[in-house]
Amino acid sequence: MTERYVVGLQEVDGTQTAIVGGKGANLGALSRMDGIRVPGGFCVTTDAFRRIMAEVPSIDDQLDQLSRLNPDDREAVRTLSARMRRTIEGIAVPGDLVAAITRALAPLGEPAAYAVRSSATAEDLPTASFAGQHDTSLNVVGPTAILRHVSRCWASLFTERAVTYRRRNGIDHRTVHMAVIVQRMVLPHAAGVLFTADPVTGNRKVATVDAGFGLGEALVSGLVNPDVFTVRHGEVVAKAIAPKQRAVHALPAGGTREVAVDSHRKEQPALTDAQVLRLVRLGRRIEAHFGHPQDIEWCLADDGFQIVQSRPITTLFPIPETGDQENHVYVSVGHGQMMTDPMKPLGLSLWKLTAMVPMHEAGGRLFVDVTRRLASPASRTALLDGMGRGDPLIRDALETVLDRGDFVPSLPDAGPGGPPAGGASAPIETDPAVVTELVRRSRTSIAALERDIRGKAGPALFAFLLEAFEEHRRVLGDPLNHQAIMAGMEATWWLNDRLQEWLGEKNAADTLTLSAPGNITSRMGLALLDVADVIRPHPEVVAFLRGVEDDGFLDELAKLAGGSEARDAIEAYLDRYGMRCVGEIDITRPRWRERPTQLVPLILDNVRNFGPGAAARRFEEGRQKARKKEQDVLSRVRALPDGDRKADEAKRMIDRVRTFIGYREYPKYDIVSRYFVYKQALLEEAERLVRANVLAEQGDIFYLTFEELHDVVRANQVDHGLIQGRKDAFRSYHALTPPRVFTSDGEAVIGAYRRDDVPAGALTGLPVSAGTVEGRARVILDLAEADLEAGDILVTTFTDPSWSPLFVGAAGLVTEVGGPMTHGAVIAREYGLPAVVGVERATRLIRDGQRIRLHGTDGYVEILP
Repeated sequence: MTERYVVGLQEVDGTQTAIVGGKGANLGALSRMDGIRVPGGFCVTTDAFRRIMAEVPSIDDQLDQLSRLNPDDREAVRTLSARMRRTIEGIAVPGDLVAAITRALAPLGEPAAYAVRSSATAEDLPTASFAGQHDTSLNVVGPTAILRHVSRCWASLFTERAVTYRRRNGIDHRTVHMAVIVQRMVLPHAAGVLFTADPVTGNRKVATVDAGFGLGEALVSGLVNPDVFTVRHGEVVAKAIAPKQRAVHALPAGGTREVAVDSHRKEQPALTDAQVLRLVRLGRRIEAHFGHPQDIEWCLADDGFQIVQSRPITTLFPIPETGDQENHVYVSVGHGQMMTDPMKPLGLSLWKLTAMVPMHEAGGRLFVDVTRRLASPASRTALLDGMGRGDPLIRDALETVLDRGDFVPSLPDAGPGGPPAGGASAPIETDPAVVTELVRRSRTSIAALERDIRGKAGPALFAFLLEAFEEHRRVLGDPLNHQAIMAGMEATWWLNDRLQEWLGEKNAADTLTLSAPGNITSRMGLALLDVADVIRPHPEVVAFLRGVEDDGFLDELAKLAGGSEARDAIEAYLDRYGMRCVGEIDITRPRWRERPTQLVPLILDNVRNFGPGAAARRFEEGRQKARKKEQDVLSRVRALPDGDRKADEAKRMIDRVRTFIGYREYPKYDIVSRYFVYKQALLEEAERLVRANVLAEQGDIFYLTFEELHDVVRANQVDHGLIQGRKDAFRSYHALTPPRVFTSDGEAVIGAYRRDDVPAGALTGLPVSAGTVEGRARVILDLAEADLEAGDILVTTFTDPSWSPLFVGAAGLVTEVGGPMTHGAVIAREYGLPAVVGVERATRLIRDGQRIRLHGTDGYVEILP
């Protein structure tokens, strides 16, 4: 193929990213739209870049070094990337390339001024904007200067920030190439940025315009504060006019400079309202053309707008597809399940197929549409009460939507609304035999699943699994299951409400539920202490585990003194709990049985921080504290007016909470146990597809839905492009923060605690486990990298049941996500671990190693000097 070094913008369309980069492809597409003015110019193509890179000495070695660097090692990244830039800028541009660029300048007016701007092939894409990562030079005059700035744009592919951005977004340096855009310079009266969706709230019905005098560089660089106009439904609904002290103007000989704004213009808006509305209309046309909300850079010259860049707003959370134009309100499933990371397509589809309510996908997460339940008064009250008990931030956000009055339609109480959330359950006796029977039913059902799935393959496996999903939902939907869960929760609420009313004591149930019987998740944490007891006496085993990296390490253990006992203890633990892992609601996540190295840091922490018999001792200490608390509470209640009756009621509720609260964790154990059986069968099917050369690797099935995988098995063929697209999308979803509540307009509605009893500067959250503790904050985002010492307070995003083994070594718990009855809160109470959950941005506001004071009874965290 003949190399082409220069192509005119008018010749470019949106499909030519590989030739002209993302920015060039978008500008080319814009230049073809009627009524959209784009400054004339051309692109120096990626063929030219490759020609230059071929001249770089040892380029392959340097790219290898770059790909091996840790993106957090800023000094190493800075040093190597600077060396690569110097080398590229020092390479002489070949004569034929110089001639091609010079020829392209002639029709545009060679003595004129130009903007020279980078356009990488991984830039301005729907999943990665690379905004501000590469070079732009304004008001460049003369061919010599233009060539020099083209070289700088090529070199800017290796700025420190661009290299780090690619590494963090999983983009291979070798796959990215740099084109350069050369355009006639616009000397504007005003310039700025138009967002066709609100970049803060995500609302797609709102556009915002940032505007200032002179070149837009002043706004982009932060030199000046912009005028900000907010537009909704064709009207300017808000504006903030900034005082204007400085602007950036072009110099006649090239380059730019800061200038003072004339005194009579300092308070003037950069745009009139009419101009703002005209600009937004242009923006809506551009948005419609690209099919995504856009971040658009514009210039106003001679009362005409020119567009100099348009790229997708990549920070917006996607909106679920509904196929209608109705208003919808969505609540996050992940915040309730304590897993807000993105899920892969197979994980999403399996959860939806086995869930008890319909769910919607967006951004790799799941949401429930609560619009109809909000619409009628009766179901609305029940929903808000249930949400308020679980997460006050969700309730406050829903009330914010309702207070607007016009977003959620009104329906009569008879309208569909589903079962009330958190409503009263039919009473059951306070009888431990109820829990015993529910556990027996679960085990019997799972044993039947394990037996009957053996030998199933191909389409027969998928037919069997669809039936298994029905059984899955039947067990979860067992009325007795729901009654037992609600009995424990309602008894907890009753005790906390009444004992605060009668005795003025907050969260008394926290102590009363210590070491409650039958909690499978707390037993899991304590059982790992028992594993540590087996390993601790064998120094050779401990030393071996410190160096473990391979998941096959269990086979090696038997060769060491004490290794057989250690292996047997770990194997027994995996037999009982090996189906668990971080993010376990996503079936695609590696289970402990599949990747036992995940447990090694936790075991070593237990070996270091505890002595023999710690599990039994801790459980018994908790039980004794709960018993002592019960005696204390009942004694104080009996001393009250009508005390005997109140004490009898309290005693019944204490017995009830200790009978049922432990079962709260069992249904999740049932779910993940079934998931592991499903997964093993599906992976066997994936292995068959790999052997048949249908799939490249087993893990490819994770990027297909269950239904799509079924089709692949039937047809024995797959769309590899679909799988690659899903992988790219999944990688991009990690950069998105899922909202607790958002609307079909795309608006993330932020709730607030609305409390006035928190000290100034403290971080507010939910009190879920009583006590006050002061210690070193350990901000841990990955369980596999956990390293706690005695007295440390664990600070993390969320904790699902797999984090429970870490709780035994922590002095306190702070999470960004959670509620009083989510798994982390339940286990924290059972271990007597002071905890505050729902602390917004805790992992960013609290630095690892800082000393903090956690107030688990009152629900806030103080950062200490």
